[in-house]
Amino acid sequence: MNGATDLFAARQPAGGDAQARLCGQAMRDGQREKHPRKLARLLAIAATLATFAWPVAAQAPLPAPTERQRMIVLSDIEADPDDTQSFVRLMLYANQIDLEGLVATTSIHMKTSTHPESIRRIIQAYAKVRPNLVKHEAGFPTPDRLGALVSEGQPDYGMVAVGTGKDTAGSRLIIQALERDDPRPLWISVWGGVNTLAQALHTIRETRTPEAARRLIAKLRVYTISDQDDGGAWIRRNFPEIFYVVSPGGYGAGTWTGIHTVIDGADNRTVSNSWLRDNIQQGHGPLGALYPDVSYGMEGDTPAFLSLIPNGLSDPEHPDWGGWGGRYELYTPAVATTDPSGFSGVTIEPETRPIWTNAIDTFTPQVAQDFGRAHTTAERSKDFRAGIWRWRDDLQNDFAARMDWTTRPFAQANHPPEVRLAHPNRLTVKSGQRFVLSAVDSTDPDGDSLSFQWLHYQEIGHWQSAIPNGIAANIHTVDFTAPIVTAPREAHFIVRVTDKGTPPLTRYKRVIVTITP
Repeated sequence: MNGATDLFAARQPAGGDAQARLCGQAMRDGQREKHPRKLARLLAIAATLATFAWPVAAQAPLPAPTERQRMIVLSDIEADPDDTQSFVRLMLYANQIDLEGLVATTSIHMKTSTHPESIRRIIQAYAKVRPNLVKHEAGFPTPDRLGALVSEGQPDYGMVAVGTGKDTAGSRLIIQALERDDPRPLWISVWGGVNTLAQALHTIRETRTPEAARRLIAKLRVYTISDQDDGGAWIRRNFPEIFYVVSPGGYGAGTWTGIHTVIDGADNRTVSNSWLRDNIQQGHGPLGALYPDVSYGMEGDTPAFLSLIPNGLSDPEHPDWGGWGGRYELYTPAVATTDPSGFSGVTIEPETRPIWTNAIDTFTPQVAQDFGRAHTTAERSKDFRAGIWRWRDDLQNDFAARMDWTTRPFAQANHPPEVRLAHPNRLTVKSGQRFVLSAVDSTDPDGDSLSFQWLHYQEIGHWQSAIPNGIAANIHTVDFTAPIVTAPREAHFIVRVTDKGTPPLTRYKRVIVTITP
């Protein structure tokens, strides 16, 4: 339901009837003129009820995001099961990201073949559930639209397959997307080898004017979890201006491993085989049934697109701000820090320029209590993987809820809350000044109760010492006192708003506070 009529029709006993009863009582008391104070009190309560918006589930599908990131996927699907896992998840967010290509590629793990037919098989399953998905949220592309995006790169490994006259349907698709009259950046989400992108860049440099080449290359944003062929090092060396997110070296040093790593002392249920069985694979229609069992690691490629999902947490242009896909800082990593002797199969080369790569987060989770407010426990994690796993339950619950959408009607599924700040998302305060942050106006489309958590994201910005709040962090409105600074400093605050539906769903807002002397 939506609109005022539906809103009050669904909750009339709690609102309209109560208001009518109070007004009637007030009128009777007024007629008797015996209790003027009671009359005033009852009329005040009735007026409050008249303006109170009782939350109720909307039956029309929720709108798709108005701004979406453009993305092309390069995948060595069939090299191992996790690419199929990532594609199944991606189909559930196909209305949240503007997909412009789904390209089958090779990698160090599959050097001589590509498998676009496997991508098409997933789209066929998506076609069966799309009629139900669009009941929950608008904007899911048609299966024909997705099928037209499927392509393939070179059926050979690495840079030996790159050169003049070696263009492929996949490399041409990348160039066509870059030349499209669209001012938005183009993200290349790399789940395998990157030689198809290397071929596109080779052709651009060879056939376009220097000015045209610079204009096209400036649009590129690359997120490759780790190098899976020798094309990544070649691109970073020959095109130092390209925005490039990667954890070079052995896979053990990859930020992306935070999506499936079992963390000692933490609740790891949402990445367990039993959780995947119950929430994704079984009883969730033909798309969920395609999700394969974990063979190596669950969805190692998925972080390459998670931060493009518009959930209020990440800004893709600022990987150092963090998000579901992890947090990365811009620097030139030393080879010794990249686990060069670890498993990857790709020769490790020294980086020649700064790249967006592993950043350390310190994360102490809050634990709900049976009585009173949540408490923080002892420090659980301080490493590069924490940039993902601190949000892992949120992103897994979101995955499970959207998988529910493939089989359930709107009223029997959960939908994410809408976070609304009571102030701008950028504030300026003076040293020592008390300031208030509030998400009191947040709502939920299903009428669910909401929980709030405010946090100072200490690793981001210029002020990395803790800025404590004056009261509990798990309420919609909190106050902080700005530290004393001698020069302007930025601090980032995140509000995490979670509904009490099943599974619980979370959205965020970020507030950047500039503190001046």
